[in-house]
Parts: sequence; structure tokens; C-alpha cells
Amino acid sequence: MARQCVVTGKKASFGNKRSHAMNATKRKWGANLQKVRILVDGKPKKVYVSARALRSGKVERV
Repeated sequence: MARQCVVTGKKASFGNKRSHAMNATKRKWGANLQKVRILVDGKPKKVYVSARALRSGKVERV
């Protein structure tokens, strides 16, 4: 299972790192995901949640 927010669906995005000479090298930007315990179907479960979802109150920690 890939690391992805269970609330917002955020995951890593891909692109190019550009040097001063504009050489392209593949790179990855990771989303700010935290592994937290939340209630999933009435049971506590450890899942990945984005920091944005935690801060905005879209999910409640157990």
C-alpha cells in the first residue's frame, strides 16, 4: 500500500529538479503525512493522514 492520506487522498508528486544549466533530473515531493490512530469503522486503526487534514479538524485522533 502506497503512502496516501485516507482523508484527502494526498500522496507524493513527481517532477524534475532543475539545475542552473536547466538539466532535468527526476525527483519526488513527499506529502506531509503523519501516521496516527483514528477511528475507522468504529475501531481504532493506524493510518496515514495529511498534516492539513489533522490541523483543519477533518479527522479526530483516538
